[in-house]
Amino acid sequence: MAWLYIALSPFVAVFIYPVIVLLAMYSAALFVNVYLHRRRQLYDAYSENFWFGATQTVAAVVDAHGEFWHGYEMLGIEKLPDAGAALLIYYHGAIPIDMYYIMARLILQKKRRLRNVAATFLFYVPGIQLLLEVFGVVEGRTREQCHEILMNGDLLAISPGGVREALFSDEYYGMIWNSRKGFAKVALAAKVPVYPVFTQNVRECIRTVKTGRGFLRKLYEWTKLPLVPLYGGFPVKMRTIIGDPIPYDPTLTCDELTETVQQEIEKLIYRYQRIPGSILAAFADRWSNTPWERPINNNHKKTN
Repeated sequence: MAWLYIALSPFVAVFIYPVIVLLAMYSAALFVNVYLHRRRQLYDAYSENFWFGATQTVAAVVDAHGEFWHGYEMLGIEKLPDAGAALLIYYHGAIPIDMYYIMARLILQKKRRLRNVAATFLFYVPGIQLLLEVFGVVEGRTREQCHEILMNGDLLAISPGGVREALFSDEYYGMIWNSRKGFAKVALAAKVPVYPVFTQNVRECIRTVKTGRGFLRKLYEWTKLPLVPLYGGFPVKMRTIIGDPIPYDPTLTCDELTETVQQEIEKLIYRYQRIPGSILAAFADRWSNTPWERPINNNHKKTN
């Protein structure tokens, strides 16, 4: 083993150490950006409440990361209510990094916590339970739990595609809902508006490997564990678009509301996303003076 360490040490020095240095520099850059732009806000937050200060601090770091690494923007945040309940339905990337940015932006700009329904396996990852609790992340085990959150006047985000859509959709941005309509039942029962949400280039940031996808799909259906390898972290341009609200309508059935929401998200994908997505083009968008956008056309092909 000693000889193995000696043989591998040059590779460690050449490849791993520069990455560590880069991460340290990147972390320091994030800190000074947060301190420069958010220090007054964070001071006020901590003087008001310890946990409020903690969430503001984490939100400031996450938001700075989004701006620094992805040139992150959020269009339509003004559409979301300053008070009262609403349901956000979003397309799920390989990793929902855009949801972290959305949650951070809402905390910083609207002083509102966005509750998010997450996969069950996350709650068994060691060391992050407190973080999930502080930010109001919940397991999506029952509709009753989601209904209670909305009845309390909170914002709630759900991705009907969930982990399945995260792992097995691709650069064509097909939506994999598998006839899930529980969110529609929750929205109708709570009598709240539904907001369609999509983030441009979310799949160009992080992707899943395609090799052995059929086997990996069967493995997921059997275990319900995210065992598909990921790659990426590319500094592509990311923009989250909040669509127009779909107001509560007692005449709508659950199936009709589900179809309406799905069509509205498909329209956002069609308008704001290159199909197929391109990592290089999304990277070039960082320096474009005109954000990429397709002219509106209601006769686009459905991406089921």
